[in-house]
Amino acid sequence: MLTSEVDFGSTVSDAVVTKSASKVTSKHVATMRLVEITERPQTTLVSLTESAAEKIRTLQAEEPAGEAEVLRLAVQGGGCSGFQYALGFDRGPQEGDNEVSSEGVRVVVDPFSAPYIVGTEIDWLEGLQAGFAINNPNVSASCGCGHSFQVEEGDDPGSAAGDACGSCH
Repeated sequence: MLTSEVDFGSTVSDAVVTKSASKVTSKHVATMRLVEITERPQTTLVSLTESAAEKIRTLQAEEPAGEAEVLRLAVQGGGCSGFQYALGFDRGPQEGDNEVSSEGVRVVVDPFSAPYIVGTEIDWLEGLQAGFAINNPNVSASCGCGHSFQVEEGDDPGSAAGDACGSCH
């Protein structure tokens, strides 16, 4: 008879193997505990609507070859609410950039900007005031013109002065 014990943290496994004549029997005893696994929903850094992606592809096609390979979204200090967006084309991602593909468009975000725009959706709106609309779930306040914003964390590099900026009239 052969007996062994294996310790896996809080789980112990005993195995007893008995050989009699031509018959081998095995008895396994294990103590296990329930482990709960919680999955965290993954939030996309930034996404584009179909209309935004279509407009971006049109604009990229108008640029010289190799000059508009990716769309760059950045957050910069400024504006009356503390932060403002920068949206433009770049030749490619830089070291440390976060890169996502949305609706067939490559989008890059620098590591400083990424925490401020997690979950952001970029849309293209037609009409009298046609343009890109940036829908950012992290925004706690924004300027009347919509060009600058503030986040809940209290990071306010521009020390917002009043409710108006130079382009709010």
